[in-house]
Amino acid sequence: MQRGLLTIAISKTAGHVPGLKRIPVLKLLAFAEVALLAREHFTKLEPSERRRLIQLVRRGRGRSSNLTESERDELATLVAKAEPRLFAGTAADKFSPIPLPGLVVRGRAKPKSPKRSSPTSDRG
Repeated sequence: MQRGLLTIAISKTAGHVPGLKRIPVLKLLAFAEVALLAREHFTKLEPSERRRLIQLVRRGRGRSSNLTESERDELATLVAKAEPRLFAGTAADKFSPIPLPGLVVRGRAKPKSPKRSSPTSDRG
């Protein structure tokens, strides 16, 4: 029986990476899926924003108290731009045996800001 090209490539690569033979192939594929998904969300930021995000995370060292209030706000803005809620929902959907509803994957729709009428359109 002929093995698939992907299986052959993975088995040859596993021989060169220490400890990789002990990790089941499905876990490797799952890790790769999450890595690609994370990259997709990380690239939503401009290159300068990515550098700044990494800089802030390193400076904070896992504690928000290591950052000034303006740096915390900037970090929150950058993280929000990468859409972590969508990332988590999509990752959960990838591993779910059944498709998850859009509400679970994307979350609730954000309320739209009310339209402001211009003063010239007032016919009073």
